[in-house]
Amino acid sequence: MMDESTILYLGASLAAVLVVALNYASYGAFGILMLALAILAILAILIINYADFIIFPAFTKILKINTIPAKDYLIPSSQNCILKYTKGLHYATGYLTANIYGYIFTAENVVAGEEEAMASAPDKWERMVMNINFPFKFNAISAAKDLQGYREELEAQRGLLSFQLSKELSGTNPSQMTVQELQRKINVMQTRIDRISGGERPITSLMYIESTAVGISEKEATDALANQLSQLQTLFNAFDLSISRVVGRELYYLHKFNYRTYDFAEINKFFQVQK
Repeated sequence: MMDESTILYLGASLAAVLVVALNYASYGAFGILMLALAILAILAILIINYADFIIFPAFTKILKINTIPAKDYLIPSSQNCILKYTKGLHYATGYLTANIYGYIFTAENVVAGEEEAMASAPDKWERMVMNINFPFKFNAISAAKDLQGYREELEAQRGLLSFQLSKELSGTNPSQMTVQELQRKINVMQTRIDRISGGERPITSLMYIESTAVGISEKEATDALANQLSQLQTLFNAFDLSISRVVGRELYYLHKFNYRTYDFAEINKFFQVQK
């Protein structure tokens, strides 16, 4: 879900391009060219908005653009780490993020074997840490969801499902399988609404892992960092988490986490793509 600022910027950008596209005839012989450029601009705006963690690093790498996020720090054109040079040594810091699955209400759709997996987690963690010969930071941020907003979201989903059910039942030959599936989903939504009314507070979470490597040259530091993050990815697979390296704009915001704390609305906006 896009935040209001993103919607505003996206809408304004598309509107400006559409003005050009709809008036291409006024450009005479260059009209077709202007229309083609406008269409390309619209596609570029949409792609950058939904996949900027791919497009932005590619753009900076091609143009060899470095970013300075803070004094004495540098984000290279590859957009995959934070660099710092001090006292003759190069430091490279990188991040991994793990998929945190949506909150599951108490006693709802419990996965077989989940309790056993949770019980074995401390032993897995201990064995994993014993196999790592470099320091790393494991960060987990959790906060209660906005109850009113979340309830409204559930009610909207229930309303949509009820509309689909009504439309299916009003048809000449309603599918019994479809009707049963829609009724099941409506019951799930209603149960979740009832649980919120009963006092249960769903939470939202974000997890990321930070590691820093040191080298006498920038290449040595970045190569060592790549090896460390690769090792962490392999070891954390034991927890059945989907681990990926953070690149692009999220890198900058994770770096800022060391200096300030964001509210969860900001965090969700920053990590709506890669989280």
